[in-house]
Amino acid sequence: MKLVIKSGRLIDPAQDIDRVADLLIEDGRIAATGRFDLTDAEVIDASGLIVSPGFFDIHVHLREPGTEEAETIQTGGEAAAAGGFTAVAAMPNTKPPIDNAASVQFVITEAARHSPSRVFPIGAISKGQQGETLAEIGEMVSEGIVGISDDGKPVMDARLFRRALEYSRQFDLPVIQHCEDMNLTSGGVMHEGAVSTRLGLKGIPSASEDTIVARDLILNDVTAARYHVAHLSTSGAIEMVREAKSRGMAVTAEVAPHHFTLTDDAVGEYDTNAKMKPPLRSQADVDACIRGIEDGTVDAIATDHAPHHANLKMMEFDRAPFGITGLETAVGLAMTRLNLSMPRLVELFSTNPQKIMKVKNWGLFAGSVADLTIIDPDREWTFDVTTSRSLSRNSPFDGWKFKGKAVGTFVNGKCVYEDR
Repeated sequence: MKLVIKSGRLIDPAQDIDRVADLLIEDGRIAATGRFDLTDAEVIDASGLIVSPGFFDIHVHLREPGTEEAETIQTGGEAAAAGGFTAVAAMPNTKPPIDNAASVQFVITEAARHSPSRVFPIGAISKGQQGETLAEIGEMVSEGIVGISDDGKPVMDARLFRRALEYSRQFDLPVIQHCEDMNLTSGGVMHEGAVSTRLGLKGIPSASEDTIVARDLILNDVTAARYHVAHLSTSGAIEMVREAKSRGMAVTAEVAPHHFTLTDDAVGEYDTNAKMKPPLRSQADVDACIRGIEDGTVDAIATDHAPHHANLKMMEFDRAPFGITGLETAVGLAMTRLNLSMPRLVELFSTNPQKIMKVKNWGLFAGSVADLTIIDPDREWTFDVTTSRSLSRNSPFDGWKFKGKAVGTFVNGKCVYEDR
């Protein structure tokens, strides 16, 4: 089967491609770029659209196994495709956690059966994510994990985290840290500041993130491993990552769209859809996240897609769980709120995430799997949470207007989402 995507602006920073051309796809793979007038091919007109390597969200929570009422691998994969993501990396904090070979195989098998987007599992750092002993990392690598993390929980034991960094070097795995000093955040439900004081809610100080980032960078300097900071949210942590990179340290970092978009003011009158970890912080922190994205300190935009059943998010603010959905609004938020060139946007959503996770790369080169994201930079649209492909509806962006949208998602040359 042949497919020609005609007259799109092809952008692939990894291949130094930025030009208007046709893309020829044969049997699910990129065959060539150029100009093609074939009588035996399906043709898609991409005039005025951006055609890029498929976007890759390296931080999602699919909730299966254990909490399928909030999300499944299938519905999470469908939400990813609708957001323009051809692939996601699934965090291990399921029930039970992904901490052994069998659980990794379960995720891979279910994704192959049911998800339109690719799913790359991330394994737990510690058994049961208890922070006491290392999980079966080697066995999980043999089954296909692309990183290790206890996300949702920080690894508080510095000795264990150092062992994880050292052990990960054998497999060239990124060690992904949820940076939060639990001794500083115990009982906190939002950013510590004027808003938390006004609302009478216990705060989570910026120092809780900064202290763990500082500790981990010291340990990474000793071990020379690959350290990845999940969902950066504070100006202090961003500056530490910037300084570490200037010294050549193997550190990468991501920022979630809500952290470059919203401040703690969004909590308003106890809106649980504005409750997440790390919490929404100050305007100065939002500005720091944006600067970090613009100057290259931040390597990737990742959603931290964290669905929860509506009944849980309807509880009192203190009792409601942390987290929001994000797969279907990420591209719109980035294109509307950030002043980025299209090649930089593709780096943040596709080429850099592939490098961080060391997956077999895809792109606009001959022989690559035809995993593609097609963007309409001029599409104006409004997000309606009731039409979300996710099972959950916990988004603070319901009713928001955006300019720029993923209008086509292709996996293995097959269209898995389109919005004409």
